[in-house]
Amino acid sequence: MAKTFSQSLEGNFMQYHQAIRIGQERARKSQMNLFSHAGFAMLTLTVKKSEGTFVPVGEQELVAIVQKPEGWITVIVDEEGYAKAQSKTLNETEAKEIKKKAVVAGIPEYAGKVKLV
Repeated sequence: MAKTFSQSLEGNFMQYHQAIRIGQERARKSQMNLFSHAGFAMLTLTVKKSEGTFVPVGEQELVAIVQKPEGWITVIVDEEGYAKAQSKTLNETEAKEIKKKAVVAGIPEYAGKVKLV
C-alpha cells in the first residue's frame, strides 16, 4: 500500500525529531568533553543533512581550531567536520592550548573543513 502525503510527512517529522534527540545526546557529550579542557563550551549542531534526510551528528569526536573574524575557537567535530561543541572566542594561543590538552587526552585532531552553525 502506498503512503499518503500525510503519512510521509508524519514519518519525516518523526525521523527529524529522532535525529534531533540522538544528535543532542552526542553533542552534549562533546560539549562536556570540551568543557573539561576549556572551562566553557557551547552546544552547536545536533543534526546534519545526508542524502536529503536529517540525521544526527556523528558519534566520533575530533578536535580542531577555527579562526573567525572576532578571534579563534576550539571545536569538537564529528567525522565529517560538523561542529558539535565550541569554546568561547579566544586568542590563537589559548585555542591551540585547549586543542593540545584535548589531543593529549586522546581526542584525535581534525584537519578537514569545519562546518559551523
